[in-house]
Amino acid sequence: MARKAPSKARKTSLPPFLSNPFVLALAAVAAVFAVAMGVATLTGGRSGGGQAQQAPVQQAAVPTMPSSAPPAPPPSPPAVKTDAPAHAAEGPEHAVPEKPAQDKAEARPPATPPATTVAMLPPPAPPAQPPVQAPSGNAALWRKNALPAEVPPGRPIIAIVIDDMGLDRKRSARMAGLHGPLTLSWLPYARDLSAQSKAARANGHELMLHMPMEPSVKADPGPNALLVSLDKGEIVKRFRAALDSFDGYVGVNNHMGSRFTADRAALAPVLAELHRRGLLWLDSRTTPNSAGIGLARELKMPWVGRDIFLDNEETVAAVKAQLAKTEQVAKRQGYAVAIGHPHDATIEALASWLPDVQKRGFVLVPVSAVVRTHHAGG
Repeated sequence: MARKAPSKARKTSLPPFLSNPFVLALAAVAAVFAVAMGVATLTGGRSGGGQAQQAPVQQAAVPTMPSSAPPAPPPSPPAVKTDAPAHAAEGPEHAVPEKPAQDKAEARPPATPPATTVAMLPPPAPPAQPPVQAPSGNAALWRKNALPAEVPPGRPIIAIVIDDMGLDRKRSARMAGLHGPLTLSWLPYARDLSAQSKAARANGHELMLHMPMEPSVKADPGPNALLVSLDKGEIVKRFRAALDSFDGYVGVNNHMGSRFTADRAALAPVLAELHRRGLLWLDSRTTPNSAGIGLARELKMPWVGRDIFLDNEETVAAVKAQLAKTEQVAKRQGYAVAIGHPHDATIEALASWLPDVQKRGFVLVPVSAVVRTHHAGG
């Protein structure tokens, strides 16, 4: 008997309008809208009334809020770290130690940075000017004590100054015995200073005081020298004692003093005292940083500066070579000031140079004549 073929599955029939694709799409949209309205209704019931539409927006905006409103307070400032050195950098901003923060409000950085306290400091004060008193009766003391000298117009003049006079009495006497005029500068602690200087003045030489001052190298300038470590009162006291050690001199030049003359504040009362007494200042220029000539110009007092050192090398040939340089300077600028010492080589070189210097067209003068003819401050 032949096998019966299996029957086909029975189809489920749908209404004709549901088989239309357009109708199916509208039905799907309606279903999605109904679900969304249901969720919104439930959310509004929790948050209260009309804010149901705002809650999802606020929740979505929280992750993208800017960092200017931090959710938690910042940590304490680094300045309160316990491992900071006790000797931190000095300055106004460290004048008051910072305290550790006690709560969140104190932990926040201050509204005004500490660096603003620097701007509140007054500007540095300018260097104090030396007190200047107008000289009275002795305003021209340097002129009164000056050796008379005639300076022909148009001829170069030369002043020879000899320092360190008075200690080595034998060599000082030999130097004072040369035909001048020379300018002899005497150390204030030399023995019999008044007698030695008067004898030299009687022999036709001009006198100066050679004031010991602190050098910048390790060397002893002598007793009661002027030092930068001294206060103004002690400087003036020592200087006045030296000024009173003898009389008849026209002014002062520095013995050593490369450190002291470079210190404007220390040197200012010295030149002010010279100005008050009516004396001149010869800057030995033992340092290019000397404040002496600048101060003398400000005080409008008589001054001059050294041009040549004669005997850094103590040989007759070296001293003669320096004397030749002195002549060259005098030809170029109209005058020259050379400084030497009572060394044997210097005495010998000068003994052969002095008799012929005027024959070569120069005029040998005391240092006061250079001040009088070439510096308005005199």
